[in-house]
Amino acid sequence: MSQTKKLWTSLYTILHRRILPSSSRLQFHCASSRTVSTSFHQPNFSARVLFDNIGNGLEVSSSIFGKSFCSQHSGGFGVKCWQCNALPETLPFLVCESCRTIQPVDHSINYFQIFGLEKKYDVEGENLESKYKNWQKKLHPDLVHSKSEKEREFAAEQSARVIDAYRTLSNRLLKAIYILKLEGVDVDEEETVSEPELLTEIMEIREAVEEAADLQELKKIQSQMQEKLKYWSGSFANAFRCQKFEEAVECIRRMTYYDRVNKEIVKRL
Repeated sequence: MSQTKKLWTSLYTILHRRILPSSSRLQFHCASSRTVSTSFHQPNFSARVLFDNIGNGLEVSSSIFGKSFCSQHSGGFGVKCWQCNALPETLPFLVCESCRTIQPVDHSINYFQIFGLEKKYDVEGENLESKYKNWQKKLHPDLVHSKSEKEREFAAEQSARVIDAYRTLSNRLLKAIYILKLEGVDVDEEETVSEPELLTEIMEIREAVEEAADLQELKKIQSQMQEKLKYWSGSFANAFRCQKFEEAVECIRRMTYYDRVNKEIVKRL
């Protein structure tokens, strides 16, 4: 017990002797596979409080000086470039910084990590589109035609995953489903809602879509659906922030219905 305490005390001392960047993030992984992230800012970083809790089945990883360390496993940690054997300078390790070779897909890297984002629902203001385009400039198959067949295959797989990550995080509903999945909560998108008021509302909306006289009327209904999606997206964000997963799932079910109606309208426009 005393040896373990000395180990963490030494690690704590090393961290404080280093010149920390202005902002870093710590992640704690519990036995339940859920992750709790927190940020600290120099010089007010209270590492003592964090390290005192590591003995309670928590795993800690930190990104410092553009590199990562972890007490157990972190996506990309310990992985070398298949071409030049260089260790990754930063994560996610999609392209080797030393030889610019595209790496195979690492499925332990989640969609938020691909874009260097904190795992949170509200990522609209995180310049997602710009980060997506930057990855595609490096990974798009059309830009690596001169590479080896093996690397072209890696590029196609990486590019497809980046596209899916961007599509997921850009869509309120898909993002909600995905972030709950990362928390170990699977959502059955086909499960029906038994709430009479909601079912009646959806039926009336669909009838209005069928009977719409022109495009202007359809666009008016579409605008209403987008407002409802926005409202329930906000409700999901609050429920997720408070770790109220049952409420979050209910929000997703309502978003699913409004999203389906919206897609029906798009087909008619």
